[in-house]
Amino acid sequence: MSESNHAFAQALVKSLVGERGHIPMARALPDLTLELAGHTVEGIPYTIYQLVKHMGYWQDFMLAHLEGNKPHSPASVQESWPAESAPADESQLQEAIEHLLQGVEKAVAIAQTARLDETLAHFPGETKGGLLRNIASHNSYHLGEIVLLRRLQGAWPPPGGGYPA
Repeated sequence: MSESNHAFAQALVKSLVGERGHIPMARALPDLTLELAGHTVEGIPYTIYQLVKHMGYWQDFMLAHLEGNKPHSPASVQESWPAESAPADESQLQEAIEHLLQGVEKAVAIAQTARLDETLAHFPGETKGGLLRNIASHNSYHLGEIVLLRRLQGAWPPPGGGYPA
């Protein structure tokens, strides 16, 4: 791996896990309760649970491309949002969170080992590094929304603290 590729890989890993710019995703999600995850805030079109599921949907889509597969493209972005606003039970919530975090781990492993300038077979004009950057930015964007929803519900910071404050 070239020195510049290695530096980019390290930056991608930091972006994927949530270092420096915001709280790591792994610290912002595990303490979610059923009530908090499914709570509807007036004027906000989705719940925390729906955000977690949406993030997982697109992360899975991009990871499939990174693995050389050709996932089904949704006809509409609405297909990437779950209809249910809340999980049915605690296990469904924890499964959604764990699935998202495991996808981050998979993306980190790819960032650490892949040729980041390699193009993708089924994603014309995109590279592995570019798609990993997209996963990081999409997750970061929506993690900010999760933090805001938690603040609006009086559930921030999480145990162990949160930053930015």
